[in-house]
Amino acid sequence: MRLHRNLIFAVIDTLHLIFNEGKYADKEISNTLKRDKRWGSRDRGFIAETTYDIVRWKRLYSEIANVNAPYSRPNLFRLFTVWATLKGIEIPDWKQFEDTPTRRIKGRFDELSKITKYAESIPDWLDELGRKELGKLWEDEIKALNEQAKVILRTNTLKTTPKKLQLILDEEFIPTKMIKGYPEALELYERADVFKTDAFKKGLFEVQDGSSQKVAHALKLEPGMRVVDACAGAGGKSLHIAALMENKGQIIAMDIYANKLKELKRRAKRAGAHNLETRVIDSTKVIKKLHDSADRVLIDAPCTGLGVLRRNPDAKWKLTPEFLVEIRKKQQDLLQDYSKMVKPGGILVYATCSILPSENQMQVQEFLNSEAGNLFQLNKDEKILAHKSGFDGFYYAVLQKTN
Repeated sequence: MRLHRNLIFAVIDTLHLIFNEGKYADKEISNTLKRDKRWGSRDRGFIAETTYDIVRWKRLYSEIANVNAPYSRPNLFRLFTVWATLKGIEIPDWKQFEDTPTRRIKGRFDELSKITKYAESIPDWLDELGRKELGKLWEDEIKALNEQAKVILRTNTLKTTPKKLQLILDEEFIPTKMIKGYPEALELYERADVFKTDAFKKGLFEVQDGSSQKVAHALKLEPGMRVVDACAGAGGKSLHIAALMENKGQIIAMDIYANKLKELKRRAKRAGAHNLETRVIDSTKVIKKLHDSADRVLIDAPCTGLGVLRRNPDAKWKLTPEFLVEIRKKQQDLLQDYSKMVKPGGILVYATCSILPSENQMQVQEFLNSEAGNLFQLNKDEKILAHKSGFDGFYYAVLQKTN
């Protein structure tokens, strides 16, 4: 592989924004890719994958390069040098790469690879927490969460079928395969920019991980129901719910962020989901108006996001022990408040994209032991680990309200 100056500089500039200015990796990479219209798909792929790689392995590469935050520009070039050396890429003869200690880099890599917190490039506190909560499973799980995520599509069954979608994508040179046990899912054989396809523009699919696709099915939906998606965000699961309900009944997609619901409206229009309305949670009245009225309520709770580290590797560096304490309290508050929208005999599904029992099973148990939770029984729960499923780490619990 021959390294090009403008692509490397683009990577260095993006790393500066992520590491030194605390920007989100996905947004900054997306901004960088729009910088030069002359870049082809291979150029953009190099920038995105190299930047994500260095973000993912920041601690390991920093240790090998002997650099610390805040990272000066020469430090960022040192991180890049470590990345290129370990990938077996020939370093160009530029002043930024003078005297690259290739043998030392490989030697340090071999040494540090024996220690999990360096080998898997995670903060000390996160390594300790993972071991405490997952025990022997932690090492396998964090290893799986450092692998590049597969690209999984969810067929929009309001407009097509998985088989038809597969044939349409074949014509756009995007081969896919079906996944057993995931009725609407297609997996790409190779990464591709699916958002540029006609199939996407026509609303024939959404990008949604296999684990996430399980949640709407857990609601046991039927056309004609009233369903509340209480933490809808930009609405990936709301759209899946609409498809499973065949556009019949009512979906109320709620969130505290109006801008996310605006994005959901745009996506719903493309998907042809007509039975969906949005409501901003700007006061407690919004929830109270819906008490005892919903056949189904989904609480896709805010969480640490540890199950989706493959997609958001910079979360490792943004998370703090203090945030974990705050988010657990928030999760329990949501269970206590939003469960009141379920009508007698109805179903509540609590879901997170976390792998930690303290955000999942323990939260559900605490809720069931409370006054509000006394009205519910646990029908089923599932903890999905990345190293076992091949998809994101996830959890959901199905709770039924007594008549």
